[in-house]
Amino acid sequence: MSKKILIAEDSSVIMNLIRKILAQKNYEVMAAKDGQKVLELVEKENFDLILMDINIPKMDGIACTRQIRAMDDEQKARVPIFAITGNARNYSVDDFKRTGIDEYLEKPLNFDRLVKLVDQYLA
Repeated sequence: MSKKILIAEDSSVIMNLIRKILAQKNYEVMAAKDGQKVLELVEKENFDLILMDINIPKMDGIACTRQIRAMDDEQKARVPIFAITGNARNYSVDDFKRTGIDEYLEKPLNFDRLVKLVDQYLA
């Protein structure tokens, strides 16, 4: 059974690129354009990994990650979450770790690194 990944990204261009790349690796991909939708999907579905843009509308990626980490369902609360950010300077690695983010990737995305990290976590 293929692993399921949620992409939380408000840029259609980036979302579609990530979706194509991960689909080639036989990952099942779902997408959400805002934090509210991310939480709705996480409550309904079980994901193996979440790629979380930090600057998504309605609820940013940091707040969204905190809510996921606080969920009662332990499987959902412990899903690996990778931050994707265009302003890494606004946050330190410690900020990400404290929030419960497992890895972070800066924009412009290095797609080779993205795939390598996803494969590492889901192998």
